[in-house]
Amino acid sequence: MNCIIMAGGFGTRLRPLTNNLPKPMVPMANRPMIDYIIELLKKHSIKDLTALLYFQPENLKNHLGDGSAFKVSMDYWTAKVDYGTAGSVAHAMRMKKNESGNPTLIISGDVLTDIDLSRAVEFHKKSKSLATIIMTRVENPLSFGIVITDKKGRITRFLEKPGWGEVFSDTINTGIYILEDDVLQFIPENREFDFSKDLFPFLLENKKPIYGYVAEGYWKDVGSLEEYRQANMDILLGRVKVRIPGEKTGAAEMRVGADSRIDYSSKFEGANVIGAGCKISMNTRIANSVIGSNTVVEEGAVIIDSVLWDNVKIASGALLQENIIGSNTEIAEGAHLGEGVVVSDHCRIGRRATVKANVKVWPHKSVEDEAILASSLIWGQKWSKNIFSTYGVTGLANIEVSPEFAARLGAAYGASLPKGSFVSTSRDGHKTSRMINRAIMTGILSTGVNVHDYGVTPMPVCRLLARGGSEVGGVHTRRSPFDTLLLDIKFFDSTGLDLHPGYEKTIERLFYREDFRRMPLEETGEMLFPIHGFEYYQNSFMSAIDAEPVRKAGFKIVLDYSYGSSSRIFPAILGKLDCEVIALNANLDGMKTTKTAEEFQKALRQLSTIVRSLDAHAGFLLDAGGEKVFIVDDTGEIIDGDTALNIVTLLTLKSSRAAGFKHTIAVPVTASRAIDYMAKTYGVNVRRTKTTSRGLMEAASEGIKSQDEGVVFVGEPTGGYIFPQFQPYFDGMYSIAKILEMLAKEGTRLHKLIREIPPSVLLQDRVSCSFENKGTVMRRLAEDAQGKDMILLEGIRINFKDEWLAAYPSQDHPYFHIVAEASTERAARGLIEKYAEKIKKWQR
Repeated sequence: MNCIIMAGGFGTRLRPLTNNLPKPMVPMANRPMIDYIIELLKKHSIKDLTALLYFQPENLKNHLGDGSAFKVSMDYWTAKVDYGTAGSVAHAMRMKKNESGNPTLIISGDVLTDIDLSRAVEFHKKSKSLATIIMTRVENPLSFGIVITDKKGRITRFLEKPGWGEVFSDTINTGIYILEDDVLQFIPENREFDFSKDLFPFLLENKKPIYGYVAEGYWKDVGSLEEYRQANMDILLGRVKVRIPGEKTGAAEMRVGADSRIDYSSKFEGANVIGAGCKISMNTRIANSVIGSNTVVEEGAVIIDSVLWDNVKIASGALLQENIIGSNTEIAEGAHLGEGVVVSDHCRIGRRATVKANVKVWPHKSVEDEAILASSLIWGQKWSKNIFSTYGVTGLANIEVSPEFAARLGAAYGASLPKGSFVSTSRDGHKTSRMINRAIMTGILSTGVNVHDYGVTPMPVCRLLARGGSEVGGVHTRRSPFDTLLLDIKFFDSTGLDLHPGYEKTIERLFYREDFRRMPLEETGEMLFPIHGFEYYQNSFMSAIDAEPVRKAGFKIVLDYSYGSSSRIFPAILGKLDCEVIALNANLDGMKTTKTAEEFQKALRQLSTIVRSLDAHAGFLLDAGGEKVFIVDDTGEIIDGDTALNIVTLLTLKSSRAAGFKHTIAVPVTASRAIDYMAKTYGVNVRRTKTTSRGLMEAASEGIKSQDEGVVFVGEPTGGYIFPQFQPYFDGMYSIAKILEMLAKEGTRLHKLIREIPPSVLLQDRVSCSFENKGTVMRRLAEDAQGKDMILLEGIRINFKDEWLAAYPSQDHPYFHIVAEASTERAARGLIEKYAEKIKKWQR
């Protein structure tokens, strides 16, 4: 059987370890990673091997040679052009001219695994599959491609790098494939073609036999420095079945290479691997570590949970914990390395120097004696894997989101953009937001990207300016509306949409690699301060509103600005609409923009009281960013989020009935069934979306493509409404004006509309679930829902005639959301309790 090993990657996520080394050659427990792959293939009698090379190909060729040292046959193909994963493999398969009739195995040269390949091949042949994806189950599948199969193993769906709400299974694509030669007819020659993006979706769409095999055993994609260190620990602890070099000495978990000298007074704890030719001096302490060949550890040094490559010198009294040390590096006397430090090859850390946690020291660098090297990556544990979260980049102000962090984040963002392009920056009125905004600008400018700084500006204005201007994206800094200690940094693209998750990953990779473009003196970016932004927004706003009915209605409204930046622009617009406005909290005050839940409810109660006492037509509370709006009706009743969504939807339906063409509205998968009933009455389509802001905005973006086919309204039950005729983003200011316009045209009041909404009970709850169990719970939910009327969009929604239940995992917190709707509270509560118990049981 032939095998093609994909071994051409740059290994950028393992920098600085891979600056001068292809990833498959990175040592794991003192052996190159590729060695374990070769031995696994040989174990399963797969000996005719071809390696696809690209980055530093000679390094791998020199190590593997013709394969005779491993008792296999090695061939090589070095790519000159990037044909993509499937395109490159297909090129090699065509060159190989498989005459055996057996399938070809595809495997990466940079994973650590002991999966039973023979059983996978047996499954492939038995299933008569054209292509088989070997899968495994993982605790956190977010970084991988999820594969969903039926009971026979036939693939029914792919999800590439999903959010938690799309994790319908914990079975992921390992990147190991078994292909028949017939698959080559579906892969074009001499052009880029990818397995996950192109080939597999094509085979699925055209109903070709493509299967998934869930393999037992160990599998790890060594995709980060911490995963690399952990993979070494897994080898030491015997979690993966591989051959470890060295002879067992003393305890079974201790292995020592030839000609190594170890002083009897040295202390070893846990499992350790000592390479050949090492010298371990007296009174040293080594615990759960890999020590490379020809390494010297001097008296009193301490090495814990660390990986050292070859020819390293650890001087007396040095302390290492959870570190990775590259080849030919010296850690001098008394040096102290914090947790997570990575020191690349040919470096020196000076006497009694301190390297702070998580610092990466690149090749051929020297830290002076007694110096303190401060970390460029100082943050809490939650930043260890992902910078971006549901609300953009969020962290403790001036601690996690510090000026140093913000400057590097700005540089990473700028490095992802073309030199000379323009981005916008904006912020709320808080002084810390101003500081962080300036730091972000500094980083962006350093990469040769120009900045339009709009200063204190509402988010909807920034999004509109991005859509209508020359900017390729933007950044908005604000104090979190939910927590006084947190700061949010929101990024959006040239259309004003929140960044795509894939683009967020690009920025994260640049950030972690510290791979920033640095421009010479005359080529750094320029900072400009546009002065017509508000005017442009106001003109666009008024052109999208039918102002005359609003003027004639003579509305009296109470409006709480929440001390936000909307107070700088919205009063002038309301003046043009001839509205009588009683304004609350209309002064800009960055110290008061964040509200606790109790403060928020207090503000709504105050709004209600004033509406009632002044006999106003309505009351509105804008959030500080100007994106969302909360409503009090003309009787002074506070309208809850779900009811408010129903009311604004009903108004939209009434307003669109005379248009003469088919409309669509979009609401989250968790929105009330009342919307479907009302839409059916008015002959309007309903599209269900994800609950995320980007998911809603994407649905709204389709509304501006063509008037007779697009979405005319998007809403969600936490005060976010989108009217794509103006812009496809949340805009609380425009929502207020549009609600007034529709009320005026219909000649109605808010409290009357509530009577037209079909009655039902919608309840919400949440169930604790660790991140490690989320994938398992999602898979069990999907299995439990088989045969039922279900929707797999975000989490799982199951329809039971006139009742439904939805369960979806929180993106950022260790719990599941459960939403249920029924005709009675008892029925809705019963559904929630039933599935809450199931989720708890599946975690035991």
